[in-house]
Amino acid sequence: MVFSSAIFLFAFLPLCLIGYAVVPKLKKAKHPLVLKNVFLLAASLFFYAWGEPRFVLVMIASILLNYAFALRIDRVRENAKRAKLVLTAAIVLNFGLLFVFKYMGFAQYNVERLFGVNLGLPSLALPIGISFFTFQAMSYVIDVYRQKGEVQTNPINVALYIALFPQLIAGPIVRYETVAREIQTRTITLADVDAGARRFIYGLAKKLLLANHFAEIADMVFARADLTGLGSLTVWLSAIAYMMQIYFDFSGYSDMAIGLGRMFGFHFDENFNYPYAASSITDFWRRWHISLSTWFRDYVYFPMGGSRVKSRVGLIFNLFVVWSLTGAWHGANWTFFAWGLYYFVLLVAEKMLRIPERLKVAKHAWLRGIYHAVTLVFVLVGWVLFRDTSWTRVLTYLKTMFVPMGQPFWDWDASFMLRTVPFMIVGCVAAVLGAKVQKYADKLRARTSVNILEYIALFLLFFLSLCAALGSTNNPFIYFNF
Repeated sequence: MVFSSAIFLFAFLPLCLIGYAVVPKLKKAKHPLVLKNVFLLAASLFFYAWGEPRFVLVMIASILLNYAFALRIDRVRENAKRAKLVLTAAIVLNFGLLFVFKYMGFAQYNVERLFGVNLGLPSLALPIGISFFTFQAMSYVIDVYRQKGEVQTNPINVALYIALFPQLIAGPIVRYETVAREIQTRTITLADVDAGARRFIYGLAKKLLLANHFAEIADMVFARADLTGLGSLTVWLSAIAYMMQIYFDFSGYSDMAIGLGRMFGFHFDENFNYPYAASSITDFWRRWHISLSTWFRDYVYFPMGGSRVKSRVGLIFNLFVVWSLTGAWHGANWTFFAWGLYYFVLLVAEKMLRIPERLKVAKHAWLRGIYHAVTLVFVLVGWVLFRDTSWTRVLTYLKTMFVPMGQPFWDWDASFMLRTVPFMIVGCVAAVLGAKVQKYADKLRARTSVNILEYIALFLLFFLSLCAALGSTNNPFIYFNF
């Protein structure tokens, strides 16, 4: 079940909101939040089982094991060695679970090719969202170990934190310390519901009105089996379209997740901050998929010493580990590893040349503008590497873009794509200049008349999104694959 589907919009979400409000009142419970948590957990398990009925058992097993590990850590806390041993066992088990379902087939394929043997291991389907709920489960255990959140003796609370449906499938990766208190005590106001609904509609419009249309343009090249004879302009336009698609797709999902969480009393951290407005690659990764980059920063990079290590070699090694893991997190394919290492090289180069520091003190705005444009080109190349799992195809894309010798500049596909240029410009402006537009909108929102206009705009966006949802038979989110 996806947020942009008719079954979610017209059935699951309305029934869930009604049930969340009504269930505690039916029995006049002394502790209504307990019933609300039970109801939300049941709804979340149903939400996941709708598309993955078998793998809901895998998620439940992960929840119970991490619940037990956290309890054990809390009980042996006075013995630092034992607590650390339990934490290590929890991390190994979580990564082991991730390896079995996500990486075992990849490892088997490479071993068989390298040694010419047939291991005969079974092929396992990838449970949707396993990377997200596994990282959340580890966040719970690690935060309990670090005493950044109280251990939960009630397994329902742990299960709700890991399986809560707004962020279950594609994030953002919610830290346990962020919502630990809200699991046990939270209140919902009309202001929360209003803010959450508005955020959800904006995210829905991003997905259905922008991301899906950019996908149609991108797929004109990326979905082709035969890449011969492509014009360089066609490849550039399709790459830019994919760049816009993945942003509006993933940030739209995050907006919907944050909005839904707000409607149920949870305040999730932001996952995007207009990444295409970044002035450098370092700045880009402070703005893109913030929940993942900060997870690796706080749970991997900082424990290894971060940038506080004494030698450059140590700093480079720490960055290598983090970005190798970041690439691997996104998928079991060598192109994902290469994508992670690509950003490792760029970030090391920026640190060695001190690019972010120099940009802060740059006197000329044109210099920052030039590096902003260079950053966008680097990011664009990264998305080409990210999009396709075939090295041959990736190299063909890049060759056609940057070394188009023997390739036409203009072809029929480019002529068709250019008809969508006004739409692409609107999308690109929204992605790059959205921060400035939002600041201006926030200033105007205080005026009553502007609020009324905003609600009219929201109604139109919601209506258009519903029309798009009903007219689409397939609109999966990109990050469901991870």
